[in-house]
Amino acid sequence: MKKITLAIFVIFAILIFPLFPSQAQEESVPDQQLFEAKVMRIIDQKEITREDGSKSIQQNIKLMGLEGLWQGKEIEYSGINETGLDVISNNVYHEGDKVIVLYSPDIDGNETYYVTDYVRQGYLVWLLVILFIIVFAVALWKGIKALISLFLTFVVIIWFVVPRILAGSNPLFITIIGSLIILAIIIYLTEGWNKKSHLAVISIVISLIFTGLLAILFTHLARLTGSTQEEIMYLVGAGKGSIDFRGLLLAGIIIGTLGAIDDGVISQVVTVDELRKANPNLDTSHVYARAMKVGVAHIGSMINTLFLAYAGASMPLLLVFTIHKEPFLTFSQIINNEMIATEVVRAFVGSIGIALAIPIATLLAALYLHPKPEHEITQEIE
Repeated sequence: MKKITLAIFVIFAILIFPLFPSQAQEESVPDQQLFEAKVMRIIDQKEITREDGSKSIQQNIKLMGLEGLWQGKEIEYSGINETGLDVISNNVYHEGDKVIVLYSPDIDGNETYYVTDYVRQGYLVWLLVILFIIVFAVALWKGIKALISLFLTFVVIIWFVVPRILAGSNPLFITIIGSLIILAIIIYLTEGWNKKSHLAVISIVISLIFTGLLAILFTHLARLTGSTQEEIMYLVGAGKGSIDFRGLLLAGIIIGTLGAIDDGVISQVVTVDELRKANPNLDTSHVYARAMKVGVAHIGSMINTLFLAYAGASMPLLLVFTIHKEPFLTFSQIINNEMIATEVVRAFVGSIGIALAIPIATLLAALYLHPKPEHEITQEIE
């Protein structure tokens, strides 16, 4: 069974490999470059008071380069603006801090340096180690499989979905292909190659089809362009082809929904399987009814999870409901604003996808999962 699973993944990888961009497609390194440095000394520091009463700190800093051409080289960052111009930043640096520095020569060839942010990767690595230890302690090897699937999902998104979209490919099509790859990785790596996994994959695909069609319909009816997010300004002209921002919006809805649906569908399939094993004499209708009692609870919790995830990511956007300034004076102005409408469509369509996925998965599992002989159950892949 393991050999069959491995063979399927190898064949699948061979089929999708041509879609991944090659290294030859990378562009040449620009004049501007980033490197790490260490704060050696704070030369000067000044507090600026803004018109709204808030304060910011401007600093002149002596730095020591830590890598590349700047290894061991002392440089200076002049963050105090004598003209009074306030560059919005909440970072206040101290001696010993490791920072990211942007090297940007001017038209005369003079070297200019900007401290852009802190170096945070070390702390993130420690957080990853803690996650690894806790997941392994709680879920053992199944937890490790889940972490591996998470890593491979990240690889698919970063190395396949994102580069193809930047190259001008249709975001919706590329995301569908990427979602199928992610789906295969998540389900078969964590649950094994068996009927439960097959039913889970089929249920998720059916649910995503409905979700995708609904997303296409309402982004069209609501005239959503997908170009209202502030990150979009960085994407204009960034790729090698024209980026379809509405397609990018649809792609985001599908990936977000996939993450929410996955957990509920697998739980429902496993619930049906356990009901069948506990009482093989239950008919399909009774199995479906009992499993749906669990499913209804899943629907409520997953919809709340999805809304809270979107709310957490869009907290600044939620504040516009209370500022009472143009263009957000009335409820009508707020709800008809494209930024707000986009998030509403995203959350509602995702929730509908979740609500559809649970009964679909439960019905398919009730119809096609049947008790196995005892000796076969003991041989199931964990």
